[in-house]
Amino acid sequence: MKTKLLLIFTGIGLLLNAQQPVAEIKTVTDEYYGHTIEDPYRYMENLEDEKVADWFKKQGEYTRNVLDNINGRNDLLKAYKEYDSRMKHNIYNLNITKNDYYFYLKSTPNDDTGKLFFRKGYGGEEQLLFDPHNYNKDSGLKYSINQISPTEDGSMVSFTLSPNGSESSEILIMNPADKKIREEKIDRCWFPSVSWLPGNESFLYNRLNSSDIHDPERELNSKVFYHKLGTDPKEDIEVFSNQTNPELNILPQEFPLMFYDSDAKIFFAGAFTVENSLRLFIADYVNLPSEKPKWGILTKKSDKIEDFYVNSEYIFFKSSKDAPNYKILKVDLKNPKVDKAEVVVKEKDNEVLKAFTLTKNAMYYTTSKNGVEAKVYRKGFADSESVGLSLPFTAGNANLRSKTVNHEEVWVTLNGWTKDYTRYRYDESSKAFIDETLSLKGAFPEFEDLVVKEVMVESHDGVKVPLSIIHQKGIELDGDNPLFLMGYGAYGATINPFFYPMYLEWTNKGGVMAVAHVRGGGALGEAWYKAGYKTTKPNTWKDLIACTEYLHKNKYSSPKKTMIQGGSAGGILVGRAMTSRPDLFGVVLPQVGCMNTLRVEFSPNGPVNTPEFGTVEIEEEFLALKEMDSYHHLQDGVKYPATLITAGMNDPRVIAWQPGKFAARLQAANASEEPILFRVDYESGHGQGDSKSKRFEKMADNFSFSLWQLGHEDFQSIRQKPPSVD
Repeated sequence: MKTKLLLIFTGIGLLLNAQQPVAEIKTVTDEYYGHTIEDPYRYMENLEDEKVADWFKKQGEYTRNVLDNINGRNDLLKAYKEYDSRMKHNIYNLNITKNDYYFYLKSTPNDDTGKLFFRKGYGGEEQLLFDPHNYNKDSGLKYSINQISPTEDGSMVSFTLSPNGSESSEILIMNPADKKIREEKIDRCWFPSVSWLPGNESFLYNRLNSSDIHDPERELNSKVFYHKLGTDPKEDIEVFSNQTNPELNILPQEFPLMFYDSDAKIFFAGAFTVENSLRLFIADYVNLPSEKPKWGILTKKSDKIEDFYVNSEYIFFKSSKDAPNYKILKVDLKNPKVDKAEVVVKEKDNEVLKAFTLTKNAMYYTTSKNGVEAKVYRKGFADSESVGLSLPFTAGNANLRSKTVNHEEVWVTLNGWTKDYTRYRYDESSKAFIDETLSLKGAFPEFEDLVVKEVMVESHDGVKVPLSIIHQKGIELDGDNPLFLMGYGAYGATINPFFYPMYLEWTNKGGVMAVAHVRGGGALGEAWYKAGYKTTKPNTWKDLIACTEYLHKNKYSSPKKTMIQGGSAGGILVGRAMTSRPDLFGVVLPQVGCMNTLRVEFSPNGPVNTPEFGTVEIEEEFLALKEMDSYHHLQDGVKYPATLITAGMNDPRVIAWQPGKFAARLQAANASEEPILFRVDYESGHGQGDSKSKRFEKMADNFSFSLWQLGHEDFQSIRQKPPSVD
């Protein structure tokens, strides 16, 4: 039977490839430092071109038809919706004011996105403030709420809306007492968490040059504005930018942000890119906009400060300087000299300090071992040593939230690969964890017997890489299990353990789910991050290859049964793993992936990302970009695995031509009979802000395509012949 199914699959593969629209080749040649780079699809970078738009549209239609007709896809969607129905409601994006008002987003199984609610205290009666499902209904757009920013007393709240996953937001303002939206609305926002000023009659916000995510000038030279309630946003006053503050040398690609801290009664500001090391400024409070703050330098990038909190006496910093596993420093607020800082939490040898927060009496911080073993510590301000807290259960991940630096309340949210998120309030006096979970969770008996194994895999250079493996108890390790292997490996970000039944459904199909904590991520600290960064980036995909070989060697799966998935910067990971070892994988899923790194900085969101990947303006970094470029590593006549490439036409982070060029080149180069599909979504962006139905649709596409190509018996046919595309 297996042989027959494979023959059916091969015939379908030939049929699909024969009918796909073919992209025209128009080679452009560049010279960099003696290297000739030929780019056959450069013209696709003009998404407004009629022929380019037509190719994207037809690719999307063709792929949509194929995916919709895979047997088993609808059953996956039904399973996702049934799992979701068990969650009576889900609460997230929680903000708690000083006087104990809770502002949050809440969704039920009947909601496609979260609605804005508030209540007085944990046990208070909730009230609906705003339903995005009803906003601008005649436009046909689907809106989602991104950020929530209440005043300290909860008397006003601002929040942002963006359509179709674009993250191109507008700020709306409401008085919760009457639930009326104020007339003024501020568009062209992306990092729109506003900072309310004393009196609650005005706030600060960052604004971009354009709402058009394809505008190359959109993100350059953005500005911080002052807005007074009741006035036209056109009259808002620019108060912090490279033009108002030339002495701070804010670069065009840096995002200026400014906010007021009511506890310290001072202003903080920064010039931000994707770099983890922060460049911060500090100023005494002045009466904006009539007075101008006098900024002093608080931190330089060389200080390697990645986070900070402030109370009425000190500023506390998280730093990796001379401490790759991180330490916490403090400086006197009246004389904030980082070079004179006192170490209050020393670096730990085998634990990476992840995050910290402050309460009235103490500092709390979390650590992680290998990215998957979480601990929580408390250190009283008068104590010389930290105390590890005895957690309610062994957690893979821990998040902290305090009310304010002047209150005792602190909450710890714990979860793991097989344990759902539970929110606890920690009582300092009794040392007890009190369950104050806001979401009403469901039961998932399907995943009670999951096996989780954490291993260290030797990579190409002898370095040990953490690998998480999850599967149902009792499966046979015979190399015949479908493998879902994911990774990321950029920005020092860590794929923390998470509980998500929609992903775990893979294990119900007899599959193995695995997460490779490759270099470039933050699982083992700042040094781990820099070991997969720019010139060291090849370690990222070589780590993934080593983890794949480990899983094959130990019979969890085999090459023809293996799917790898990476999104965004994770596109580099899976794209280069595939182009290096096409024989090792059965399916590759680059999701809204960065696939053509040599051209990243020429996209609207590219300049801000040059600190992470590099620039062609520096020879060493050009060579690094060339090496990590999946598009340019594709070779004609190579048998590549089945691939589902995705793009969101509203994506402000990875512009759609990045995956588009890769799809065109891979379709032309591929010598195998495996399908190379390009999913183009005109109602989605990078994933942030997607509706629930859109998320489920994407997962059903990914998993049904993968299980089809990996030979799962429930997915081995399509229901109708895809139409020809002229």
